[in-house]
Amino acid sequence: MSRRNKKQIFTNIEVMDAGSKGKTIAKAPDGKVIFLPNAVPGDVVDVQTFKMRKAYYEGKAIHFHKLSDKRTQPACEHFGVCGGCKWQDMGYAHQLSYKQNEVVNNLTRIGHIELPEVTPILGSEKQYFYRNKMEFSFSDARWLTVEEIQSDKDLGDKNALGFHIPGMWDKILDIKTCHLQEDPSNAIRNAVKTFAIENNLEFFNTRNQTGFLRTMMIRTSTTGDLMVMIQFFKEDKPNRELLLNFIAESFPQITSLQFVINEKANDTIYDQEVICYKGDDHIFEEMESLKFKINAKSFYQTNSDQAYELYKIARDFAGLTGEELVYDLYTGAGTIAQFVAKQAKKVIGVEAVPDAIMAAKENAQLNNIQNVEFFVGDMKHVFNNSFIAKHGQPDVIVTDPPRDGMHKDVVQQILNIAPEKVVYVSCNSATQARDLALMDSLYKVTKVQAVDMFPQTFHVENVVLLEKRSGLTN
Repeated sequence: MSRRNKKQIFTNIEVMDAGSKGKTIAKAPDGKVIFLPNAVPGDVVDVQTFKMRKAYYEGKAIHFHKLSDKRTQPACEHFGVCGGCKWQDMGYAHQLSYKQNEVVNNLTRIGHIELPEVTPILGSEKQYFYRNKMEFSFSDARWLTVEEIQSDKDLGDKNALGFHIPGMWDKILDIKTCHLQEDPSNAIRNAVKTFAIENNLEFFNTRNQTGFLRTMMIRTSTTGDLMVMIQFFKEDKPNRELLLNFIAESFPQITSLQFVINEKANDTIYDQEVICYKGDDHIFEEMESLKFKINAKSFYQTNSDQAYELYKIARDFAGLTGEELVYDLYTGAGTIAQFVAKQAKKVIGVEAVPDAIMAAKENAQLNNIQNVEFFVGDMKHVFNNSFIAKHGQPDVIVTDPPRDGMHKDVVQQILNIAPEKVVYVSCNSATQARDLALMDSLYKVTKVQAVDMFPQTFHVENVVLLEKRSGLTN
């Protein structure tokens, strides 16, 4: 065994802090940091390491001498096996505290940014059942827990309808009750699984690329609309209609029932034809006076209530008077652009995904918003001098990039045109901090507001207001 992967056991180690990606932090007797996936700050544990690097270990708590007072009882029976809600065993107030700390630490340590007084993180009113979209996978060989493997009981049904085991692309954990999406999500999933087994419908085998039932997506909205989409691996019209008719009859509240026949190796649907079987091919979400049409392929923030809070913060930071030209970079389906449009003179949205821009234009028309325009293209190529010359010098830029942050050319172009304000919305404060460091010579961070979109997880959104330093021009 190589030295770097040599296993060691450390005893009576106190877990000190929460780190990135949901792991907690302890310190080994030799001074190296230990990253743990299964402990809470304040626990005192024995640790078995499974990886050793120059500056740290990766390990697992194998015995608990003392349990932290920050602990709480996880609500979900699947906690610890399903990787979806890694912080369920930590009290919500402590989750918020560690998320806030992560944002501040990233901005100061990575970005070396001078911060104003940081506003306390905005927690989510709903700590469970907050997601409006869930995707479940079918498997004919469900994941077995250690207890099941060691048991001499008949394991019974081997089919699963649930989530991928973290890091294992072909292993599916069968889910009985998920605490992330409101009913009838659990009822639909469990009914579909039972009906499929009773009618001998084949569950998918990812490794062998065989079977019939592949995935199921459920989308809900604050308007009461409900979408269900079943992905089949092959066409089998009698059995397809048998299942879809059962779903429609059992759950008449479904307003959009759709399906996909996907015979390719992966289960992404963005290059597939989605067919409406019953009802509409979309659902609606509402925010203030705006309506957003959402189809099976649409991107929309998965926590509707907190998305509203996030957008209100972004709009408040922008401080619009009705006279400003606003650029909304990485606009997606144009939700932020349309949300701020009524307080702006004009909003220009730019996005790389053509389908998202089509949805943005359709929703703007639906909402009768006349002062928005949307353009499609790779940001680092579209957002150039000729684009600025054609559409005008922005007074405010709102940017909401993907996890990787903004391309350095996009950052440089913002610096070149130097709007008075930049509102930076981020789902990754580490890459946000990197970008802010590049902008620090021209802009000062004047407001910081973290928003918890995903309770029970380590993920956190952050909104920063950048204002041009006094006396500086481009």
